[in-house]
Amino acid sequence: MRQLIIQVPRGKGKAVIDIAKSHNGANLARFEGNAEESIDVVIVHVSNREVGKVLEELQDLPKVQITLIPTGVMTLQPPASEAAQQVIDVEERSPIEIFLSGLQSVGSWRGFLGYAALAGFVVWIGLYTNTTYLLVAAMLIAPFAGPAMNTAIATAWGDRKLLGRSILRYFAALTITIVTTWLLSLILRQEIPTSLMVESSQVSAVAVILPLAAGAAGALNLVQSERSSLVSGAATGMLVAASLAPPAGIVGMASAVGRWDMAISGLFLLFLQLCGINFSAALLFRVFGLSAQETRYQRGKKRVFFSALVITVIALAGLLTWQFSHSPNLQRSSLAQRANAQVQKTVEQVGLAKLVESNVRFTRSNIQGQDTLLSVVYVQRQPGVTASSEEIRDRLTQSIQTQLLKQDLNVTPLVDVNVLETPANKQ
Repeated sequence: MRQLIIQVPRGKGKAVIDIAKSHNGANLARFEGNAEESIDVVIVHVSNREVGKVLEELQDLPKVQITLIPTGVMTLQPPASEAAQQVIDVEERSPIEIFLSGLQSVGSWRGFLGYAALAGFVVWIGLYTNTTYLLVAAMLIAPFAGPAMNTAIATAWGDRKLLGRSILRYFAALTITIVTTWLLSLILRQEIPTSLMVESSQVSAVAVILPLAAGAAGALNLVQSERSSLVSGAATGMLVAASLAPPAGIVGMASAVGRWDMAISGLFLLFLQLCGINFSAALLFRVFGLSAQETRYQRGKKRVFFSALVITVIALAGLLTWQFSHSPNLQRSSLAQRANAQVQKTVEQVGLAKLVESNVRFTRSNIQGQDTLLSVVYVQRQPGVTASSEEIRDRLTQSIQTQLLKQDLNVTPLVDVNVLETPANKQ
């Protein structure tokens, strides 16, 4: 339930009560004006989904002033035995409430940019010191989720002004974070990327799934009543920012040390996130009725919705085409996993040794003009195998390299096989 406080000219309070009753309003209260007061004050409680309809009808009253309390209330009525049933409120929020909340959130700039700078400090420390939990902290304070979700709200509503302001805030926050990490790397004279930077810059072939899921989760959180879900807004906000804060930090730090391949990977992820989140969230908002066509708040236009959605789809398709047409630059994480599976399969097929552990990863780009895939393999000879360690190593090295080249990964595989011997007292 939502609470509305309505102020109307004296004598119009009864009309407000009638409107609220027609929409199953509960616990209605009316304070009539007297000779000194020229207004009536009416307090009504209506279900979430009825808020928009009530607002539309109230607009017909002269000089009406409405205060919407954006938190859930529990309306209790006698008999007391029915209280448990009366407080059940699992309806979605009104589309107009979601839209107005999005408009309100684009007002403040100082705190917004401050959080973006602080997120840059935290993500830089995390990447520089190889501290994973600091990346999680940066995701919590990074203000990227708000602009990304407001972009989706503006797309669904067809509001060109909100769309422009949301995109501006999105890239303003990213710019502040990138510049912060770039300056810190220059000031503290960072010369090479850290291992966590290299690991976080690896893009997977399925990277698009995360923004699609994040956009859907963020939209669901915004449309649901605050008491109808066990998932907090902070959790979904962190999901939206999960793959934004680290790439933004990598872009700044990689630019400072001259690793443009890593910077390009980070920029790719940042654009992919915006497009993926906007696509899934905007569609979900439309499913839940977020549209300007059924309300008197006519800021939105249908053609803006279709234009923004088409541009999003074209941009998303372009990014995916770029990703899959430039192997392995933007698929390193997936290709490394695929190669590791092939390494383990090859060791089993050769049969000279049992696999102990294998580690497959890409090294820094453009070593002698090649994309190098480094495979470090540890094996233990099979019982009864009399071949020397050198023979086992050479055989496995040749087989693994041959199989990796057959996979058409467009890489140069460098393989290091280590044959581990069983201790003498265990033989």
